Amino acid sequence: MTSSKFALLLFLCLLQFFEGFLTSALMMSSLVKPGIFRHLMCRNNMYPRSSVLRFPVSDEQVFWSEPYPDYCPPEYTSPHIGGQVWADPPLNSEVFKPQWNQLDGQVNRKSFHGSYKLRDGLPLNPIGRTGLSGRGSLGRWGPNHAADPIVTRWKRNEQGALEANPATGKNILQMVAIQRSDNKLWAIPGGMVDPGENVSVTLKREFTEEALNFTDKANMVEQFFREGGVQVYQGYVDDFRNTDNAWMETTALNFHDEDGSQVGQLELLAGDDATNVRWTDVDSGLKLHANHADIVREVVIRLNAHW
Repeated sequence: MTSSKFALLLFLCLLQFFEGFLTSALMMSSLVKPGIFRHLMCRNNMYPRSSVLRFPVSDEQVFWSEPYPDYCPPEYTSPHIGGQVWADPPLNSEVFKPQWNQLDGQVNRKSFHGSYKLRDGLPLNPIGRTGLSGRGSLGRWGPNHAADPIVTRWKRNEQGALEANPATGKNILQMVAIQRSDNKLWAIPGGMVDPGENVSVTLKREFTEEALNFTDKANMVEQFFREGGVQVYQGYVDDFRNTDNAWMETTALNFHDEDGSQVGQLELLAGDDATNVRWTDVDSGLKLHANHADIVREVVIRLNAHW
């Protein structure tokens, strides 16, 4: 190979790499942006598993930068989280001195959206008003970090051939979805990141617990998750539990079984936190918990699947 051909080949490889990197970066930043995105699930409703009604917040009043002199949200922290090892102590506790916007011991109090502001000693939701102050049913003040494994395969017919949508001509993607026990909505089988825990450990643990229910199948997916997934999103989750002072953020990775010979062959079994589990066809009509459908769409774009 001549030096000129080698240089051209190297250039094309680098171009492909940076195009992929840029596409990935754009995907991960396209869903939620403070000052642009308006959460919906955590406004104008009754807080889950309580009788507390949120203070009304219109679309125009979401952002903290917009004046709302009459804003007077009720304060609510669910009594069931008191004394839980996974939850922060009360703010008036003498032993609780949180270090906001940084690693606080092994608790990650950083937000993926940069430094959040404090008001009256409490962190402010970076997306805006929710109509409720306090911690709600979330364990941590400020960001509560989760991890979501989006496990996918291609839909196939009985003969094993790929199925394409006749309208778009693109192959149909399927994902593992669980039905949550709290609100009965279908969702990505994710969960909370424990203090000091690597996200990769959380991803594998939550998928095993929620979609395989602690069976010996966990060993079968070890290699599948060890090979690593592709990160498609990091940031705010429009979760129905969010408040002005506590909110959900997640790291979502796609683990794709290209030929369906790995987790695509496993029989799914719902765990304790799920009512049901199934392989679900992915398309534009998919209804999921929070903004999970938007996150899944990033996977669709990456794999050029039907939507």
